Amino acid sequence: MNIANSVLLTDLYQLTMLQTYHAERMQETAVFELFARRLPPERGFLLAAGLEPALNWLENLHFTAGELDWLAGCGRFSPEFLASLAGFRFTGAVHALPEGTAFFADEPILRITAPLPQAQLVESRLINLIHFQTLVATKAARCVLAAPGKLLVDFGMRRAHGAEAALLAARATYVAGFAGTATVLAGMHFGIPLFGTMAHSLVQAHDREEDAFLHFAAAQPGNVTLLLDTYDTEAAARKLVELAPGFQARGIAVRGVRLDSGDIGEHARRVRRILDDGDLRQVTVFGSGDLDEHRIGELLASGAPFDGFGIGTRLDVSTDAPTLDMVYKLQEYAGKPRRKRSEGKATWPGRKQVYRRIVDGAFADDCLGLEDHPRPGEPLLIPVMENGRRLQPPTPLAAIRDRVRAQLAALPPALRANRTTPPYPVHIAPELRELTDRLDREPH
Repeated sequence: MNIANSVLLTDLYQLTMLQTYHAERMQETAVFELFARRLPPERGFLLAAGLEPALNWLENLHFTAGELDWLAGCGRFSPEFLASLAGFRFTGAVHALPEGTAFFADEPILRITAPLPQAQLVESRLINLIHFQTLVATKAARCVLAAPGKLLVDFGMRRAHGAEAALLAARATYVAGFAGTATVLAGMHFGIPLFGTMAHSLVQAHDREEDAFLHFAAAQPGNVTLLLDTYDTEAAARKLVELAPGFQARGIAVRGVRLDSGDIGEHARRVRRILDDGDLRQVTVFGSGDLDEHRIGELLASGAPFDGFGIGTRLDVSTDAPTLDMVYKLQEYAGKPRRKRSEGKATWPGRKQVYRRIVDGAFADDCLGLEDHPRPGEPLLIPVMENGRRLQPPTPLAAIRDRVRAQLAALPPALRANRTTPPYPVHIAPELRELTDRLDREPH
C-alpha cells in the first residue's frame, strides 16, 4: 500500500460524519473553503503551495478492498454504508489560487464544490498537504528575499518530520526559489537539481586532512566542494591553496568550500582572503549550520562574503512559525450560505473570491467578496478541476518558480524586507458583510 495515497490517512470523524450523511441521505452540493484564519506574528504574507500534489490525490481518491475489509472489522460502520464506499470517487470541482501565489489571512486558497460526503472526506488530507508545503514555501521565500542572488539549497531532510515531509519540503523550497536540494529522491521524483558537499566523517576517517581532500576530489572531479571546518578552518583553507596546482594539473575543478561551524561570518572573511591571496578567486564560499532568513540577513549585512547557503533545520520545520491556523470550513450547503459563529472562529459565509488591485506593479490591497458580486481588481481563485478531473495538465515546477518570482517582486517593500509591519490591507466587501449580518439574525 502507498500509505500517502490511502484514503484512510484521515481523521476518524470524517468517516463517522459520512455514515451520518449516508443514513440521512444528505448528498446535496456543499462548498468548503480552505484558508488561514490569521498569520503568525513573524509572517507578513503566505505563499500558496501544495496544489499539484493535492489535485493528484483527489483524482486518485478511492477505497481499496483491503481498506473496506479493515473498516468492516472495526465494528463502527454499517454494512450498507461500507458498501456505498466501494465506488466512492471525488467528482467535484476545485477552484484555487495558482500555486506560488502570495495570500493573506481569511483569503480562501482552495474551494471544493462537491456532494457533501465527498467535500467532507477530503478535508484532513487537503489541509495536511497544503498546510505543510505552504508553511515551508513561505519560510523558503523569506530566505530568498533575505539573500537575493545567492545560491540557496535545501539541507533539511534529516530534520524533517518523516519521509514524505522531507520530500515535500524539497519541492516547496524549490518552487519558492531555492536552486535545489540535497535530498536525492526529490531529484528523481520531481526533477529538482541536486547539490551536495561532504561530511566531517570523511575527513576524520583519514589520518591527514589533505588526503581526505585529495581522495574526495578524485572521486568527484567535475564539481568539488570541500568542508573546511573539521579541525582548523583557516589551516584547511591554506591546505587547499597548496593542493590547488595539483588539482588543476589533474583536471579537478574545486568549485567551492563550505563553512558549518563557529563564527562562520568571521571565518568566511578569513577564508576568502586566503583563497584570494592564493589565486583561487573562482572558489565560492558556502555557509551552513542552523541558518534561516534572520541569520542570513545578519551575515550579509555584516559583509560576510558568502556566495550561497545550505539551509536545513530551521527551514524544513519552520522553527519560528511551525504551524499555520489553516482551516477548511463549510460555506454553503444545498444552495444556502452557511456561517460558523463560534467565538473567535467565526467564518465569512458563501462562495467567495479574492480580488487584488495592483498599482504600478505592486500589490495595493485585496478585497474578500462574494463570487457573484465582482469587485475591482484581479480575481485570484481560478477553476482547476471539474467532475473530479484536472482542467489542465500539471503545472511544471519551472512555471511555479516564475510565478513566485513575480509575486515576491510585487510585494510591498516592507513585506519583502522580512520585518514586522502593519498588516497588508484585506477589505471585506459590503455585500459579504450584509450576508453575514443577515445570517446572524436567523435563528439556529
